[in-house]
Amino acid sequence: MKKAIDLAAENVRGGRGGPFGALVVRDEEVVASGVNLVTGSNDPTAHAEIIAIRAACQKLGSFQLTDCELYTSCEPCPMCLGAIYWARLKRFYYASSRDVAAAAGFDDAFIYNELSLLPDRRTIPGYRLAPELARKPFDEWAKSEGKRQY
Repeated sequence: MKKAIDLAAENVRGGRGGPFGALVVRDEEVVASGVNLVTGSNDPTAHAEIIAIRAACQKLGSFQLTDCELYTSCEPCPMCLGAIYWARLKRFYYASSRDVAAAAGFDDAFIYNELSLLPDRRTIPGYRLAPELARKPFDEWAKSEGKRQY
């Protein structure tokens, strides 16, 4: 955990992004690391956990990290939490809570709250279009012989 926290602090000192660092670990060895690069790369998805998960998947040649754990300097936001589940990590550990992050100006409570609302009731509303066509990609997926389940 100290390494994840140190990465976060170094990232701030280096001016590359926010105060977040993460490590993907397998069998007590660091597979990959990541720091927040949102402002440095103009990429709102460049959170430390996402960067670390992407790098670990590339290094291990797999889109699932079932035998890995994540250490992150702060409780994951909803996007990063989703990535943790999609990557099928065994578990994750965090240092700061989302409340500490919110006090520093990184408040994602509104996203957690938005998730419980129907799409058209959210601050950024979502509307369903073309439901009569929507099954086509899934029908193609069902027929595909080369698919890899995930």
